[in-house]
Amino acid sequence: MQQTVQGSSLLLAYYGDDFTGSTDSLEALTLAGLRTVLFLRCPDPVLLRTRFPNLQCFGVAGVTRSMTPSALATELSTGLSQLRQTQAPIIHYKVCSTFDSSPAIGSIGKAIDVGKVLFHTQRTIPLLVGAPALRRYTVFGNHFAAMWKDIYRLDRHPIMSKHPVTPMDEADLRCLLRRQTDSIVALMSVLDLEGSVEAVEERFDRLVVNSPDVVLFDVLNEDHMLVIGHLIWREAQSAQQFVVGSSGVEYALTAHWRANGTIPTPAPRFNPVGSAGPLLVVSGSCSAVTQRQIEWAVQHGFVGVRIPVEQYARRHGRYRGAFQEVLEQAVAALNAERNVVLYTALGPDDPRISETCQVLQSAGVPHEAVGETIGRRLGWLTREVVKRTAIRRLLIAGGDTAGYTVRELDIDGLEMSMPIAPGSPLCVIHAADSRYDGLQVALKGGQVGGEDYFGRVQMGLCE
Repeated sequence: MQQTVQGSSLLLAYYGDDFTGSTDSLEALTLAGLRTVLFLRCPDPVLLRTRFPNLQCFGVAGVTRSMTPSALATELSTGLSQLRQTQAPIIHYKVCSTFDSSPAIGSIGKAIDVGKVLFHTQRTIPLLVGAPALRRYTVFGNHFAAMWKDIYRLDRHPIMSKHPVTPMDEADLRCLLRRQTDSIVALMSVLDLEGSVEAVEERFDRLVVNSPDVVLFDVLNEDHMLVIGHLIWREAQSAQQFVVGSSGVEYALTAHWRANGTIPTPAPRFNPVGSAGPLLVVSGSCSAVTQRQIEWAVQHGFVGVRIPVEQYARRHGRYRGAFQEVLEQAVAALNAERNVVLYTALGPDDPRISETCQVLQSAGVPHEAVGETIGRRLGWLTREVVKRTAIRRLLIAGGDTAGYTVRELDIDGLEMSMPIAPGSPLCVIHAADSRYDGLQVALKGGQVGGEDYFGRVQMGLCE
């Protein structure tokens, strides 16, 4: 495999299981100096050659995190087959760094099953979920994630243990996967990753002699990331590698590529882009982190408007009528140079969450389709606001809904402009439609960013 970036050679292509999470990998690669674009659908070779020459990596933002196993398998089989044809050495199925999944929704185990069939020539499937840059760690197979200043085991995390769709009641990622797949998962522990590179290689080779379907990597620090990146890239010299994991995969690989001279050092510098006028925030997030961000924004002059999603069902699907008042309030405030935050819920304890789910389900919307239903309605609302105002920057919050929201906009892809908070950079939109082309957008998962994140996006401040 070629190990230098020349011409249009690709190093990596990835398929994200949700839109906001897909920007994690976009950020990791861009921060390393690799030109990367995140597309809404797999780009054809003509588009890559004519509009994005010399692209070094790219991603496709999917929505498989909110799909049933059968729908996921159908969607991902097509997506991964298209990525495989690029001949990129690494094909990454990008999952959330909090491993959001269950046997019924967003099954990572099912994704592994699909990958095993398509990439049957590799020795094993590497699985890397930890990412110290995002304060995510895996130790002896158990996963930990930060919230504010503290680190929690996944099953005791204040938010992930109570996630409305995929609550995490188990921290051992191997146990979680056993509920989703019959694949054999071996562990490369923190102890196995210590010592010389040669010693780690030998331990890894001994581990894969027994032909495990998957090797889960522990990760606690950047030294671990470097050696994991080395192991994954070494495997890619023998066969195109299907890898599963968070943006830790990109952080590990870029650490190795920087160390072996594949990419230059130091990394590029990013300057603040400043304000672009009033900001529109559209939130479908139920997280406590987003709740505090909404409250901070309103306290600092944002116009806060709750979106009555439950009215969509009560009006027999006529969401245009249900949302008309919200639309008019948002347009009036933005045209008056006010920042606006539109939100469906205020935190995980908002009683309107269960009310909305009950109303939608009574109207025939299955539980697994609630996120898609809400996301598409938010997409319509966002599109109408963009049409009626001159805004040039927007922020969409909520991992499960943001992907569907963005898909309602007529855009091709995103390219990172500037880091703001780890995992949620400010991006510029590529689109044939002049209303969207050049529009700036930040996509925020529920757990991402400090209290003042909305303010930092509006002001265009680097982290």
